[in-house]
Amino acid sequence: MFKDGWLENLCFSWLHQNHLIYVTCWEDPRLDRIAMELKESDTVLAIASAGCNVLDYALERPKHIYAVDANFRQNALLELKIAGIRALDFESFFKLFGEGRLANFEGIYRQKLRSLLSPLSQQYWDRHGARLFDSNRSFYFRGTTGNFALAINYYIDKVVKLRSAFDALLEAKNLEEQQEIYERELRDNFWRNFLRKFADSDIALWLLGVPLQQRQQIERYIEGGVGEFIQGCCEKVVTQIPIQENYFWRVFMRGKYSRSCCPEYLKPENFEALKSGLVDRISVSTETVTQFLEQNDVSISHFVLLDHMDWLSNYSYAELEREWQAIVSRASEKARVLFRSGGLKVEYVDPISVKLQGRDRRVGDLLVYNNQLAEELHKQDRVQTYGSFYIADLAIA
Repeated sequence: MFKDGWLENLCFSWLHQNHLIYVTCWEDPRLDRIAMELKESDTVLAIASAGCNVLDYALERPKHIYAVDANFRQNALLELKIAGIRALDFESFFKLFGEGRLANFEGIYRQKLRSLLSPLSQQYWDRHGARLFDSNRSFYFRGTTGNFALAINYYIDKVVKLRSAFDALLEAKNLEEQQEIYERELRDNFWRNFLRKFADSDIALWLLGVPLQQRQQIERYIEGGVGEFIQGCCEKVVTQIPIQENYFWRVFMRGKYSRSCCPEYLKPENFEALKSGLVDRISVSTETVTQFLEQNDVSISHFVLLDHMDWLSNYSYAELEREWQAIVSRASEKARVLFRSGGLKVEYVDPISVKLQGRDRRVGDLLVYNNQLAEELHKQDRVQTYGSFYIADLAIA
């Protein structure tokens, strides 16, 4: 007998195993840097995703960052960013990753970037680089999340015809102006039934990297389901958080960053700091978190797990237990763990059983949560795509 949800998980797995998913990170690193309190002696294990946040963490000058992702395409993107920092001038680099386009990408890639990549990343960019970067369509409208953004922009331009209102929103000078534009021009005109149904569909969630398990986490706490959750998140972004510094939604709406509204690695002074040696503190591995920790004798002081435990929570719980055993085995004394969830409350982590010093222990008994700081930071999140955020110290001494 097949388990409920097997087909949805099969489709989601196929999509994620065969495509570039994230063309930009959707976690706010400004919050992570406050939560981590990194020192120069620290070592970080982070899921690579699109690599933006790994580069952001490097600006805090930790001893080393181990960027890990099971999808080699995501690692290929991070490797290309690292190669660009090492080999390009800032203006070319900003065109590539700030504007999402670089004329003569193929020639520049062959001459300056390719030799700095791993063989697997070379194969990927040999095949896809020119199509993704040397065209009229921005790189940020590529990958599955980028295609979702492109579809929403088509809806804005061709269906509801609200481009001028969104342009005005992005140029708003304060929260009062943002709220006024949203209430007057966008709330009733943008959220049509078609869009709500699309946002609640499996295909939309797959494109956004949301598996069935995460849908179930959201629906456990939100009566109106994923569609209501997404609308609520978007309304928080445009009415409660200053849009002038929200580079996440700017790139979603325009397919490019501006010089004043962009990730930290795309600012000239930070680009130079990374080029001067900080980028050398990053290593990239294509494997799961568990595989990396089991196969590498390293001590990790900070774990940035994003939301991937949601993915394992229902159908791969044994793998989640194995991962936490690996985390406990490699964690330094009083290591810190950051993770997010689509749900409003994570209930599957604390009951996990691990062996520590020959004894069976509950993970919940080893984690000391800083709920107050996590809640305060979560309210400031410029993305607002997660239901909850967690900061916990792992007491294994």
